[in-house]
Formats: sequence, C-alpha cells, structure tokens
Amino acid sequence: MNTRRSLSWTLFRYLVLETLFSFLVAFLFFFFIFFVNQLLLLAQEILTKKVPFQQVALLLIYALPSIIALSAPFAALVGTLMTIGRLTSDNEILVMLSSGLSYSTIFIPTLAVGIIISIISFIANDVLLPAGTVQYVRLYRRILISTPALELGANSVKRFKDTVIVTGAVTGTSIGDVFILDKTSDGERRVIMAKNAEFRDAGRAGLSLDLSDAFIQSSKEITRRDYDYASSAFLRYWVPQEDMIQAVSTIGPREMSSLDVGREIKGKEGDLQDRLDERYNHILDQALALEDSLRKGPRQEAWNRRGNYFAAYTKDIQAVELLKKDRSLRNYRLEYYKKFSIPLGALSFVFLAVPLGLLAKKSGQTVGFIFGLLIAVVYWALMFVGQTMGLRLGYSPFWTMWFPNILATSVGLVLCLLRIRR
Repeated sequence: MNTRRSLSWTLFRYLVLETLFSFLVAFLFFFFIFFVNQLLLLAQEILTKKVPFQQVALLLIYALPSIIALSAPFAALVGTLMTIGRLTSDNEILVMLSSGLSYSTIFIPTLAVGIIISIISFIANDVLLPAGTVQYVRLYRRILISTPALELGANSVKRFKDTVIVTGAVTGTSIGDVFILDKTSDGERRVIMAKNAEFRDAGRAGLSLDLSDAFIQSSKEITRRDYDYASSAFLRYWVPQEDMIQAVSTIGPREMSSLDVGREIKGKEGDLQDRLDERYNHILDQALALEDSLRKGPRQEAWNRRGNYFAAYTKDIQAVELLKKDRSLRNYRLEYYKKFSIPLGALSFVFLAVPLGLLAKKSGQTVGFIFGLLIAVVYWALMFVGQTMGLRLGYSPFWTMWFPNILATSVGLVLCLLRIRR
C-alpha cells in the first residue's frame, strides 16, 4: 500500500515563508558587512576630502546593486541551513516524514526559493549594476570637478599612465605650483610648469587644467639636445578622463551586462585572430626563407643569413604564444562566466544546505548560521583562487568560475542520496 502523500499548499507556503524569513535575516547580515566595507572605502577616498554628505550618500546608493548581487547567494546558503536546521532540531522534519511526506517534497519549497533568489541576484548583477555604475561615474566626475583634491591632493605627486603631476596647495578648484611630466603622441618627453591651474569639465573630451604663466619644454627621446621650449600666459592642458579617474571612469567587464561583455569578447577574439593570422604569415615567410637558405647551401649568399631567419622565426613563435595568453581577453571571459556562476550559486547552495541542515540535532539555527559562514568563506576562497588561476596561469575560465558551484551541487546530491538511503 502506498502511504506517500503529496505536498499541500499550506505546508508549501509554510516552508517557503520560513526559508524567506531566514534568508532575510542572513541577507541583512551579509548586506551590512559589504555595505560597511563600501562605506570604509568611500571614507578613505572621499569623506576625508570634505565631499558633501548628499553626494556621498548618492554614491552609496549607486553601489547598492553590487552589494545586493554579492549578498543574495550567501544569504540563500545561510538562510536555507538555518531553516532546515531549525525544522530538524524541532523535530518538524520528523513529523513531516512520519505523515507520509518524502525528502523530495520537503526539498521543493527551498528549491523554489533558491530559483527566485538566483533570478533576483542575476538581475541586480546584470541590469542594476551597469546602470548604477554609469550614474556612479557621472557623479564621481562632478565631485572631482568641484573637489580636485580627490585625485590631485595638495602637495602631492600623482602618477597616471604616461603622466606625472606634482601639485602645490589646493584651494577649491584652484591648484598652485603645478609641475607636469608627460609624453606626447610623437614620443617626445615634455615638462610643463605653471604657477596656477584651474580644474575644468570639458564634457566628453575629458577634463582640462587651465594653466596660468606656463612654461613648456619638450625634447626628443633619443637626441636629448634637440629640444623646444615656449612660455604662455594661458595654456589649456587636456587630461583624458580614463587617466584622471583611473579606477572609476574605466568601466570594466564587471560593471557591464552579460550581453555587453559577450559582444566585447567576440570583438577581442576577432582582433586576436587577425593578429595571430598576421604573425602566422610572418612565421611562414621566415620558415620559407630559412628553408631556401639551407637548400642553396654555403655557396649562396643566403646561407650567411640563415641565423637571422632562424632567430626571427623563433621570435615570432614566442610572440604567438604571448598573443594566445591575452590577459584582457581572459579577464573578460572570467567575468562573463562569473556573472552567471555567482547568481546561480544561490541555487547550488540549496542542494548543499538541505542535506547539511538535516544533520542538525539541536540549536539548528545557530549551527546552520555558523556552518553557512564557514561554507561562504570556502566558496569565496575558491572563487578567488579560480579567478587568479584563470587570469595568471591560463586555466579554463569556465571551469575556474563554475567549479565552486559544481562542487557544492555534487557534494549536496551525494549527501541527499546517502540521507534517502538511510
């Protein structure tokens, strides 16, 4: 006689609400941790420069999507562990099983919550995060114009890509005693000195420093005695936005949507293939020239150039290997898979949390919370190690980013099978 019962709507709603409540508690915990970390970063970079509180608050609001996207998966893990742990320690799971319900029917509500959390986390990471980043950059740009000390501190040395800016006292948007070392597009070294400078917003062109009483001296990279100099009562020095606001204005793959990152990857793969084809053609030319010199033998003049052909051939082979290890492309691929693996981590955590929660004997919520924190630390460490291995050692971006999820799901399924057989 079959005594198995189906899951009623009342029990389903009860389990979902219990899981959501524990998830909310865990989410607030992780949200607070990540929020305080973001606040400390802003305090170090912005609050100490006397930026208005309203603008700092807006920066925090624009940073919220990234905090939500990170908090949700870990909260799903801890919340599920707390829920199942409490139900087990209070013998509610035992009552459900005694009434004819199976482990699979108890698993369904937590799985539904995991799917919902994964979707919310993905939306926050793929839709809200790019939008928030755009607003963050715009606001930071306005703050930078009104508070140049944010990037150009008083009596400091600031190094950018090809530029070094030494500043004196900073008052409002005015900077005194400016000294600039840079390189022109023609490769010339240039020195610029000015008594005063004013920070200006040049729109899409970037930012500019309006220099007063400026002196300019430029020289060739090779022939230092070949130089030019000039002086001017007014000089406008253009500062590329990506150089001035290095960490903020440059939107990387992490701040893009998955579709944008996918398009960037295709573009980078196309550019890489073009460069590889060019190198392969050059390698073929060098190989043919080397073969021709060897076939003609010592009596021909080409024989004396065989060493040069071989050296060029070896150099091109090494260049191809370096091109294949395109660090930028690897970074984009890692971030692309990461955009899916972290949100879906909430779902993989459900498979792991349910059988672990069933092991609780007493104090299920406390034990679940502690175990959840430990697993979250291990998961984050695996993600960090995987990203490092993928970026620096060239391991597969897919496997390095998905391995923590696959591991959590596999261990959870094994524990589930062992639990059902018992």
